[in-house]
Amino acid sequence: MLHPHIETFLQVADCGSFSKAAAARFCSPVSIMNQINALEGRMGFPLLTRTNHGVELTLAGRSVYEDAKKIMATAEAAVRQARNLAGARQGVVRIGTSFLRPCKPLLDVWAALDGEGTDDFQIRIVPFDDSPASLTDMLKSLGRDIDCFVSPCDAFQWKKRYNICLLAQQRCCVALSRKHRLAARERLTWDDLEGESLMLVRRGVAPVLDRMRDEIEQHHAGIHIIDMPHIYDAEAFNQCEQRGCLMETPEIWADIHPSLVTLPMNWDYTMPYGVVYAKNPSAVFHEFIQRISKKLSQAHNQLMAKR
Repeated sequence: MLHPHIETFLQVADCGSFSKAAAARFCSPVSIMNQINALEGRMGFPLLTRTNHGVELTLAGRSVYEDAKKIMATAEAAVRQARNLAGARQGVVRIGTSFLRPCKPLLDVWAALDGEGTDDFQIRIVPFDDSPASLTDMLKSLGRDIDCFVSPCDAFQWKKRYNICLLAQQRCCVALSRKHRLAARERLTWDDLEGESLMLVRRGVAPVLDRMRDEIEQHHAGIHIIDMPHIYDAEAFNQCEQRGCLMETPEIWADIHPSLVTLPMNWDYTMPYGVVYAKNPSAVFHEFIQRISKKLSQAHNQLMAKR
C-alpha cells in the first residue's frame, strides 16, 4: 500500500547497497538508483549516503525508514481487518505447479514464516503442463486464473511482461545420458565438451544463455550447438537422452529424467530462479508476495551478517 519508491527505499536500506537491492527485486541497479533519486527529489533531502562499500541512511533517511516501517505494518493490519469485516478471513492465493516448475520452493519459504500471518491466506495449488502451448496459455491467464508459479526466470520477455520475486541463483549445469563417456565425472571442463554436441536454448531468449553461447562461439569452436526452439519441457530431456548429446540445465532439474545425470561445469554461469507473477497482481497476492519478500530479505541479511 506504500508508494513503490518507498518500498524500494526500504529494500535498499535493508540490503545496504543498490546492487543487492536490485538482485532482490530482480531489476537493474540503475533502476533502483533512479527510483531513489526520484524519491529524494520529491522529498527535497537526501535519504542515503553513497559510499564505495554501499549505502548508509542519513539522519533524515533513518527517520523516514523507521516511520515507513511502522506505516507498512499498520497498512498490513488495516488490510487484514478490512478483510475480516468483509467476511473474507482468508485471501486465496493460486500457485501453479508442474513437473518442471513445482511450487515446493515457494511453499518452503511460506512454511518458514511459521505462523506469521499465514492464517490470513488459503493456498490453492493449480496444476499446469510444461508444453510450450500450455505454458503460453497459463502465462496469458497469469493474475486471473493463477497468481504465480516458480521457474527459472531469465527470459527477456518474462522480465518485461511480469514481476519476479527472486528466490535463488541456480548453477547452470550439463545434463547427459548415464551411458555417455563423461557420465562418471564429478565435474566437467570446457576441454571435456570439445567435440560434443550441446543442446542450448536458441539465441535471444535468455541473456545468461546468450553469454554462454558467445563464449562457446568465440573460444570453443569444437563444441557443436544444437538450438532448442523453445524453453525447456519434458521432451527436451527425452531428446537429450535419445540423441546422446549434452544439454545445459539448471541444477534444480538434476533429477528430472531417470536416464540422465547432471554434472557441474567449471564456469560461473547461474540462472535466476524465482516467483513469476502479474505486473498488477490482486491486493491479496500483493500482500502475500510482500511477506515472502520480507522473509527472503531477512534471511539474506542474516546470511550477510554471518560473513
